[in-house]
Amino acid sequence: MSIEKNIQTVKDFFAAIGRGDKEGLLALVAQDIEWIIPGEDWPLAGTHRGHDGLADLLETASKSMETSTEPHEFIAQGDRVMVVGFATGKIKATNKTFRDDWVFAMTVRNGKVSNIREYVDTQALARAARSSNAQP
Repeated sequence: MSIEKNIQTVKDFFAAIGRGDKEGLLALVAQDIEWIIPGEDWPLAGTHRGHDGLADLLETASKSMETSTEPHEFIAQGDRVMVVGFATGKIKATNKTFRDDWVFAMTVRNGKVSNIREYVDTQALARAARSSNAQP
């Protein structure tokens, strides 16, 4: 695949997320996709594998937060696409808002997203998830 096609696949991936199009999203990812979100003690952290893992991740995210993702920059070399952007949203349990600057390191194999390593502003999300009576 060309770099331009890999970038378009990633753009289509983010567009499907933005539309809440689960079927469209699954069509853009490999059967053995691996999505890694570093961290612990956060419902979305961990390694999510395959279509079932992706579906579980999306369900957990929709239950725990409302978010709008804005990718702004796409940098590609070979099968790798780096995406820089931000998300705004609200943690449902606390009703607190956040702004999360992020980078996604993505691999596109045979026209499908096969690997994602997501780097997020864990501090912004932790602050939004912390209840008002929790100690710092």
